[in-house]
Amino acid sequence: MYKDLLSKKVQVTGEGEKAQPLSQRTCPKCKASVSSEVLKRTLSICPECGAYLRLHVKRRISLVADIRSFKEWDSDFLIANPLNFEGYEEKILNLNATCNLREAVITGQCRIDGIPTAICVMDSRFMMASMGHVVGEKITCAVERATEMKLPIIIFCCSGGARMQEGIISLMQMAKTSAAIKKHSEAGLLYVSVLTEPTTGGVTASFAMLGDIILAEPGALIGFAGPRVIEQTIGEKLPEGFQRAEFQVEHGFVDAIVRREELKSTLASILKMHQPEKTNLLMKNVKSMIRTGLPAMVESDNALTAAEKVKIARMKERPTGLDYINKLLTGFMEFHGDRYFKDDAAIVGGIAYFHGQPVTVICQQKGKISLEENMKRNFGMPSPDGYRKALRLMKQAEKFNRPIICLIDTSGAYPGKEAEERGQGEAIARNLFEMSSLKTPILSVVIGEGGSGGALALGVADEVWMLENSIYSILSPEGFASILWKDGSRADEAANVMKITAKDLHDLNVIERIIKESKPVTAGDMDEVCAQLDEGFTYFMNKYQAVNTRRLVEERYKRYRKF
Repeated sequence: MYKDLLSKKVQVTGEGEKAQPLSQRTCPKCKASVSSEVLKRTLSICPECGAYLRLHVKRRISLVADIRSFKEWDSDFLIANPLNFEGYEEKILNLNATCNLREAVITGQCRIDGIPTAICVMDSRFMMASMGHVVGEKITCAVERATEMKLPIIIFCCSGGARMQEGIISLMQMAKTSAAIKKHSEAGLLYVSVLTEPTTGGVTASFAMLGDIILAEPGALIGFAGPRVIEQTIGEKLPEGFQRAEFQVEHGFVDAIVRREELKSTLASILKMHQPEKTNLLMKNVKSMIRTGLPAMVESDNALTAAEKVKIARMKERPTGLDYINKLLTGFMEFHGDRYFKDDAAIVGGIAYFHGQPVTVICQQKGKISLEENMKRNFGMPSPDGYRKALRLMKQAEKFNRPIICLIDTSGAYPGKEAEERGQGEAIARNLFEMSSLKTPILSVVIGEGGSGGALALGVADEVWMLENSIYSILSPEGFASILWKDGSRADEAANVMKITAKDLHDLNVIERIIKESKPVTAGDMDEVCAQLDEGFTYFMNKYQAVNTRRLVEERYKRYRKF
């Protein structure tokens, strides 16, 4: 009887249908009563407190898909009752009628700003979007179809977790969906996960957290165990904001929080940066430049000592990595977190365009405006979490064949207790290990201080360049003098014997190029340096993207083997 009833056509909510909303909805946060007409204009954001109300599936699709572009897939899957759970079939039938949905997810294909994309959208009205075998099957089929069609996929996650009425069969959906996403990833295709209120349980512990890029709506509840379960288990009241989207960014699990009104444009930007037909940039006379190399660097007239250059490299007026990103690149989209523990603000990374060429850019970022900013950035000294974030972004760049630009400016890796507890040495070693064989071009530029292994963790590259007044050393001159001479006051003397200037390192064949500074570069006067970097980046990308990956990796190995 159950299957006979389900075999009858059930109208599924789709993009072109008119909603049947309640005239009023109550905000779950401030309890204000808001009319549906007002919520339609505010994209279901409470006008009183700014809380994000949950969206029905058709509304979600209409907000991101181009008009009339959505085509549904697999709308006729039938429910089974693997455990013969009493009352389960009747509950499903009631929800079919009341929600006008067959199940908790709708899948299909659409265009987002003209780009063909597969999407899956979950709807919390249907058993809190819990994941039974039909939800798992529909998502798996959508991912498999996207892989076959070579499409990116976006999954809008919203779920209370595994569906209890289906027991172990529900649990198996976690493995099944994850395996399908692995095949999609191995095909070099993009997966964006968008986490909405709530994303919990087995969905969090499977496809929700496997995106190449993970976005979240403001304030969304995101976690494995629910807050009530945690509080009951540990016998403590959880702090305000625990497991919310902002908490997840701070702890390294979400790339960015995106407001609802900006979600379509953000997704469109991400999709455009990952289109496979993106070509290398073109430049006049590039073949000649590659053959002859960049013009030789003409040294400045100012003959500064190494000790003087140390002071210049540390000047607070000197441009930071973000200053160069904003000056040389466009459309920069910062991604956060190492996916393990934390987002380290001492390392900033993401994707951007260089003259139309998508690149991954990573920099060590010092604060310079205030003590508060310096403390937030940990004075540019990265933790293990920062190096792991950098490596995650590099591996992502390798998957999508994006060149990597690293901007080095650190006195060294953070030497604190917490850094040692989380494996500072292992994190740096892992970067050296992985960067040595990344199958995409890497350029590293020392823009200020290049301090020890903390700098080298972003410095295993096909070419390494230095600004003329930057330094690159085994450790600080102060540390060198303290260790060798037991006298830190001899730092200036140490700087002059350590061979740490750009000219010293060029003479030692440690770096390939020096970027001229007629006078010490400042954040307000970057044009001369940026013009050289712009020309150099163009040369580098055209040269190295023309090299096959096997040779690229072999030559990088030889570069370091010679020392």
